Amino acid sequence: MIYNFDKIIDRRGTDSVKWNQQDYADLIPLWVADMDFPASKEIIDALTTRVQHGIYGYAKVPDAFYEAVSDWSKRKHGFHLQREWILPVLGVVPALSAIVAALTETGDKVLIQEPVYHCFFSSIERNGCEVVSNDLLYKDGQYAIDFVDFEIKASDPKVKLFILCSPHNPAGRVWTKVELERLGKICLKHNVLVISDEIHCDLVFEGHQHIPFGTINQAFLANTITCIAPSKTFNLAGLQVATVIVADPILNRKVQDAFLANEIASISPFAITGLIAAYQQGEDWLQQALAYIYNNYIYLKNYIAEHLPTLKIIPLEGTYLVWIDCTALKLSSRKIGQILLKEVHLQANVGAMYGKGSGSFIRLNIACSRSILEEGLARLKQVLLNLPKE
Repeated sequence: MIYNFDKIIDRRGTDSVKWNQQDYADLIPLWVADMDFPASKEIIDALTTRVQHGIYGYAKVPDAFYEAVSDWSKRKHGFHLQREWILPVLGVVPALSAIVAALTETGDKVLIQEPVYHCFFSSIERNGCEVVSNDLLYKDGQYAIDFVDFEIKASDPKVKLFILCSPHNPAGRVWTKVELERLGKICLKHNVLVISDEIHCDLVFEGHQHIPFGTINQAFLANTITCIAPSKTFNLAGLQVATVIVADPILNRKVQDAFLANEIASISPFAITGLIAAYQQGEDWLQQALAYIYNNYIYLKNYIAEHLPTLKIIPLEGTYLVWIDCTALKLSSRKIGQILLKEVHLQANVGAMYGKGSGSFIRLNIACSRSILEEGLARLKQVLLNLPKE
């Protein structure tokens, strides 16, 4: 089946966070990580059949759920999962919070790599822990890991966990096996447990390969909690479903207990149906979506190069979130975001929310129809060519 990603589906009036947060009839929202593409026909058909059953009581997770997760993981990423490792949960973010709460004590430290997904900060700080950042190295428009600093930070006995963002949001990096091996060896050396947020693992472009952290070797597998979901891959965030992979049996029991204690282990019948349909029948849709998104990325790169050449587009290896360095504008990201929203009703994510080293960046979501992207970039150009200087 050929999917038409150019078609615009009106999301206004559907209680969409992305489209209904701001009260502008002509809003162009290129912010939160939520595609504007309808789900695949197979997912829609499966959910329609479930809806038509008419009874929506509590759901027991069936064998087909575990099989779908396992088959997808093996086929797409070479990650061979055992059923007992797979823990259903309402979402990656609530899972992260529950895991941090269960595996740390007040005053412990959790290592991250800024700039990074903003919910990492809240998951750590709300559980009484301290954020410690191994800041990513940024040079010549590229991001890399500072391994010397990473080992210094990991060697602190108060650092109990490392939350890895792989692929990285917002930097768009798909970490190589060599990079992941170096991180993993340091964590093992200093007894730091790895929580690998791999929610964007299926959104990787040609020339790059996602390596699940737990596949590198058995020691890494035993020292890793992996978080995955169909939500970003298939645009199913509203179904609220994810899976957490924990191979070590003692750790697995602790995580299960944490999910039960936080009441986040019971997923809905629609979550179950959607996940199974996505992983069993959604691959063709995904490949077409990835091709469309990548063409949007090339369009954006060319447009910025022609019309706003002082901006730097960070290479997009994975995700559908483009990270843009606006340092040349000599304005903070918050100010840029405010001006874009107020003057031309264009909503972008401001870099400041992602922590250190991002105060001059904005993030744009390009998982939308080309015409919406074109309009958004035209508005970006209209404003940025006439910005005041702070």
